[in-house]
Amino acid sequence: MKKKAKPAPKKKSAARKQTTSGSNDKALREHVVYLLKGGGAHVHFMDAVEGFPEAKRGTFISGLPHTGWQLLEHSRIAQWDILEFSRNAKHVSPGFPEGYWPKTPGPPDAAAWDKSLEAFQRDLEEMVTLVNNPKTDLYAKIHHGDGQTILREALVLADHNAYHLGQLVDLRRALGEWPTP
Repeated sequence: MKKKAKPAPKKKSAARKQTTSGSNDKALREHVVYLLKGGGAHVHFMDAVEGFPEAKRGTFISGLPHTGWQLLEHSRIAQWDILEFSRNAKHVSPGFPEGYWPKTPGPPDAAAWDKSLEAFQRDLEEMVTLVNNPKTDLYAKIHHGDGQTILREALVLADHNAYHLGQLVDLRRALGEWPTP
């Protein structure tokens, strides 16, 4: 008895591939933005810095390497650097590591803290806008880089912010300035 040949598998149409690719791209962008904004298993960055007592912003705690000011300002500078590298071929990064940390343990005044917070929020929103823009090819190598992509830079930024967010929460707990559950 002859076996019947199996019909050839149906090829996905170009339109179907494009729709799937487009929805995957949209989903990836949404996930990256969620991560950048602090979604997931941790508090939001702004929750860790808002309400930080002014008198304790430059306070060192035994066993912890940085003050609140140092962590906020370092996070702002690093985020700004990653954002600018991602979108500006003429950007020059600060010297490492000295250019990524403030010179003093505390802010010169309350206005400096507020200015740093505002810049942090603005630059984060700029990165979110860059990632959300469908014209941004998340996978393309950044022309002036060494193989980096916007996707990589966004993930590095989310990771860096999450790391220092944990340090800020630990510091606030050690200072007795973190809400108890």
